Amino acid sequence: MKISIVAVGRLKKGPEVGLFARYRQRVERSGKAVGIGPLSVIEIAEAQGETSVVRCDSEAQKILDLSRKADLRIALDENGKSLTSRAFGQLIADARDDGCQTMAFLIGGADGHGSSVKENSIMELSLSKLTLPHGLARIFLTEQIYRAITIASGHPYHRD
Repeated sequence: MKISIVAVGRLKKGPEVGLFARYRQRVERSGKAVGIGPLSVIEIAEAQGETSVVRCDSEAQKILDLSRKADLRIALDENGKSLTSRAFGQLIADARDDGCQTMAFLIGGADGHGSSVKENSIMELSLSKLTLPHGLARIFLTEQIYRAITIASGHPYHRD
């Protein structure tokens, strides 16, 4: 099952890029054995609009266009459902086992997601009740995808 991250904003040069690359590489290497991967990332420029609603709607249209081939979309939102790492891993494994070919995680811009993204997603997922910078959210999500793969493969990376 392919996984994509569609994100508003770009990772800036510095430690975030290296840390993201580290977990992305782990996903690529470990995921093959359990039928998860590859992981692709699509970055969208932040919209330039006079209001947050205009910006969110513009970004939402781009996000939906770029994730249209995904069988399942999950919107990341601070008010979404919180899952344990094990439950998140089960979500990914269940999608794979149910025949999902592509799962897309959607990361909105600074103003959040437009309503159309939420309406076209199977769920809204919260990585934390804290507000995370987009770069850290992407790293955290990628680490959790890697963790889900290790749980599925019985690797000791995740400890209960």
